[in-house]
Amino acid sequence: MFPRFTDFIAPGADRYSILAELLEEMGFGYSSIALGAPKGRQLRHFLVFPRRGQGFHPGRLPTVLTAHYDRAEGSPGANDNSAAVFMLLEAALKMRDEQQRNALIIFTDKEELSPGEGIREQGSYGLAKRLQKTALRDCRYFIFDACGSGDTLVISTMADHLLKNEGGLEAARRRQTVKALRDDALQTARQIGMKKVLLAPTPFSDDAGFLQAGLAAQTITMLPSQEAAALASLLRTKPACINALVSRDAQKTGETLPLPETWRIFNSPADGPERLTPKNFDRVVAFACALCRS
Repeated sequence: MFPRFTDFIAPGADRYSILAELLEEMGFGYSSIALGAPKGRQLRHFLVFPRRGQGFHPGRLPTVLTAHYDRAEGSPGANDNSAAVFMLLEAALKMRDEQQRNALIIFTDKEELSPGEGIREQGSYGLAKRLQKTALRDCRYFIFDACGSGDTLVISTMADHLLKNEGGLEAARRRQTVKALRDDALQTARQIGMKKVLLAPTPFSDDAGFLQAGLAAQTITMLPSQEAAALASLLRTKPACINALVSRDAQKTGETLPLPETWRIFNSPADGPERLTPKNFDRVVAFACALCRS
């Protein structure tokens, strides 16, 4: 397992401070962006540059890889979303060794919402509003969420459902961008020989906040192959379960619909390290690095 992972998922852990210390120890340059939230708590996001003191390739915008570092209260958050945070740290190390200059990593705060909160309270919404005022508005955004359990890469189609009732040129542009991001993800998976790949809607993630704020983003996750196969079958026979995922009611609906166990334990005490499959971590790291080369 990754260094300091146990500290990161411990009860009461100051995850912001641990992540900041790790970035310093690993020698990464980073900026911390503090943004206000509608209910008063200050949100703190990390922008991490794999090559300290180096600019991006001239004429090329970076590929942005994101993962939320917060977790639901009462949950270790091992898979949702600690594993992906540490995978992107590992990817940053590899990209630095490869002298890649076309990557930016963002660790977001407040992906998890409290009861009664909506998309505009999500940290990624305010962050995307800020990013739209910079050159980063035109980057490719890939969100890594719950990537620590399983051997099957799931490329989310949830953005299609979030955007399906929106009209106008702006919504059409975002749909086109999401399709391009999805095609890039599929092509990258093929290039590095990932054979187990599924296109499917996935639970509510930072893509919701990004899309609501006007930035297209593609979510990436992982599932055990048996759960992925069962999900594919479920979606063919009971497409109504997609609405449960969109509305964040996947756990409750899971009582009557056989949604993947990996998803049903999100935000619960059961999301511990024993659920992770470290033997598959390298392929996620390789996929993240390859996205930044494409």
